[in-house]
Amino acid sequence: MPWSHHSHSGQFCGHATNTLEEVVQTAISKKMSTFCVTEHIARQESDFYPGEGDVHTQKTLAKLYDDFYHEARRLQQKYADQIQLLIGFEGEWIRDYSLGLIQDLLEKYEVDLFVGSVHHVHTVPIDYDVAMYHKARDVAGGSDERIFEDYFDSQFEMLKALKPPLVGHFDLIRLNSDQPDRSFKTWPVVWEKILRNLKFVAEYGGVLELNSSSLRKGMTEAYPQSEICKEFKDLGGRFTFSDDSHGVHQVGLNYDRTWNNVMRAGMTELYYLAPIAGEEKPHDPRFPRVCWQRKSVFAVKEHPFFQS
Repeated sequence: MPWSHHSHSGQFCGHATNTLEEVVQTAISKKMSTFCVTEHIARQESDFYPGEGDVHTQKTLAKLYDDFYHEARRLQQKYADQIQLLIGFEGEWIRDYSLGLIQDLLEKYEVDLFVGSVHHVHTVPIDYDVAMYHKARDVAGGSDERIFEDYFDSQFEMLKALKPPLVGHFDLIRLNSDQPDRSFKTWPVVWEKILRNLKFVAEYGGVLELNSSSLRKGMTEAYPQSEICKEFKDLGGRFTFSDDSHGVHQVGLNYDRTWNNVMRAGMTELYYLAPIAGEEKPHDPRFPRVCWQRKSVFAVKEHPFFQS
């Protein structure tokens, strides 16, 4: 303990810092027991971020993931006696081609998980900066309420198509909104779509990450907000910790504040991925080597990481 199931490095992600090995070494120094490395997958050039086309093509982005995978396997073996390093990717759900890219990657590589994420609405990035969020919002109809509806509809399409084992930053859409800490319940249609998505994730057995990255970006709660966590918990849903780190200084950052979501939602247990042992069965036949393990929140809280 503790764990992170979502991370990046500057070696394989243009908006992160530090090498993958430095990130892993930092996780070890913080006495993490499980650390999942999940770099981004390729995108078509029409969906590149500003300036990205100056250094990459879709082909070179695909090769970057290939290089990441082989380096992650090397580090997995090198540090096997110090940390459980698991390997996956963070998916991108943008246009029709996204499904094929993710399916191809799952066929090409034996991974332990992938993070199902939505970073775009109407093909426009909603977490890159405020200007791009406003552009996407204009396409959606000009209000936060309208773009929130479209975001959760897009997320639902991703969930139905992929059934990701881990759902990334469930309510990322609030990052650049006018009121990022506003209760979703104040918008009945948005809340209805959230409940629909949560029910679907609970039914297929997906896990929501308590993603601490929102806290370093100025919000008061981790993703997802505690009101969402409470609903998912009541549906029998499962949660895990993720730092969504983009460099060594963000590994395990703000986990103490993420604990607030656990308490407010009344969680009694958290989950982490671990290798199959004995008669255990995989959580998903696509990932035959791992399964979700349960840990009491009280046992987690007693870990020295949370006592410092």
